[in-house]
Amino acid sequence: MMSRRTFLSVLLASCLAFLTWLNFTPAANALGGKQPPLNELAPEFTLSTNSGDGEVSLSDYRGKWVVLYFYPKDFTSGCTLEARRFQQDLPKYIEKNVQILGVSADDVESHAEFCDSEGLKFPLLADTDGSVSKAYGSWMGFVSLRHTYLIDPDGILREIFLGVRPAIHSTEVLARLDELQSAAS
Repeated sequence: MMSRRTFLSVLLASCLAFLTWLNFTPAANALGGKQPPLNELAPEFTLSTNSGDGEVSLSDYRGKWVVLYFYPKDFTSGCTLEARRFQQDLPKYIEKNVQILGVSADDVESHAEFCDSEGLKFPLLADTDGSVSKAYGSWMGFVSLRHTYLIDPDGILREIFLGVRPAIHSTEVLARLDELQSAAS
């Protein structure tokens, strides 16, 4: 017999796969809400993390670039692929003085299991009430949408990625970081 949590995870994954299959990404993005403005301070937040640090705030990373990526659900195929790609490229991000932060509505325990299962070495943040996802225009009622935000060392939002394709997203983010960091120097 399938547990309620497993059933809900499978149902959510099926719904997300169906939306992707139908290419409703623009419609889903429109449902997420208003995006924060580029070239202004990114919305500040403090969320619980799986990393043992208790809570993490965006301001903790002043002086570093931040890749703040929102994703729907731990252990689903697209989210797992996206996280694996970020982990695979983690040395490149570290070389560029970049901190990766993943955010979803899953709780800290789910994030800890997901990180252990996938060998993730960057923090996942628990936005269980969706407040941070809403502040970034990345909330669809019960899950975060697959959006990514690049924030510079001064806390300024420099890039927004909507309609993310998990298999190639990390490569796209690294390329855009190269452009932004070159322009800043």
